[in-house]
Amino acid sequence: MSQKAHPPAEAAEPETPHLDFAGTTPYEDYVKADVLTHLQHTLSDDPGEMVFLVTTQVMELWFTVVVHEWETAARALRSDDVPTAVAALKRSVRELEALNASWKPLGQLTPAQFNSYRGALGEGSGFQSAMYRRLEFLLGEKSASMLVPHRGAPRAHAELEKALHEPSLYDEVLRLLGRRGHAIPESVLRRDVTRRYEHSDAVESVWARIYSGDQDAELARLGEALSDVAELVWRWRNDHLVATRRAMGAKAGTGGSAGVAWLEKRARKNVFPELWTARSHV
Repeated sequence: MSQKAHPPAEAAEPETPHLDFAGTTPYEDYVKADVLTHLQHTLSDDPGEMVFLVTTQVMELWFTVVVHEWETAARALRSDDVPTAVAALKRSVRELEALNASWKPLGQLTPAQFNSYRGALGEGSGFQSAMYRRLEFLLGEKSASMLVPHRGAPRAHAELEKALHEPSLYDEVLRLLGRRGHAIPESVLRRDVTRRYEHSDAVESVWARIYSGDQDAELARLGEALSDVAELVWRWRNDHLVATRRAMGAKAGTGGSAGVAWLEKRARKNVFPELWTARSHV
């Protein structure tokens, strides 16, 4: 005897989201979207200035995230916690990829398009970014003179001065290698951390031995995470160079910089240099 078919149950109606709040929404309280979306004050009538301004502000936010990750990694390395450091470095790789993608809206600017609102920048230049300078300091690109532009901003100046006198991310890596029994010279371990890091043949030999061993060993994985970071830093510098060359050729940069000539010099430098030169000896 057949059973009578029952019509399918009606799908439950989705619940209406909570729409009535006493004050601002919890999303706004957390993200501060209203603040972020009202920070854009263009200074020209050119419609292209908005994308330039927003892209630059987005870059500043990514600098902030990357600095946070590298400072997390540096603290972990001081505690001999390599897994936590590697995790932070790997997160920063994804963040650097997003940061580098920020050049895409600017990379197609013609000279006429850029010059239509370039005057609004005045003496402003990305070279003056305090958060980018902190990022560079963490990479070992130290220079006390880079604090000078920030003397009028006490908080930024204090944060940069602190970063200047702290070991860089790579300094913490080399100190870890020393504690693990690798032959890092005392001159490297006790170097003046307020100065730019320079290549060491002895450090190169240490990395060559690490890379000649077990590729899954903790220090080899740390080296590869650092290499991923260094590669994306190099790509950032090259993308900056290409975007600038396309938009303004060989003109002097804003803020009195040498423009393309200065960027070309920066693009030739590798951070964590021995991680690259050691590969020739493996």
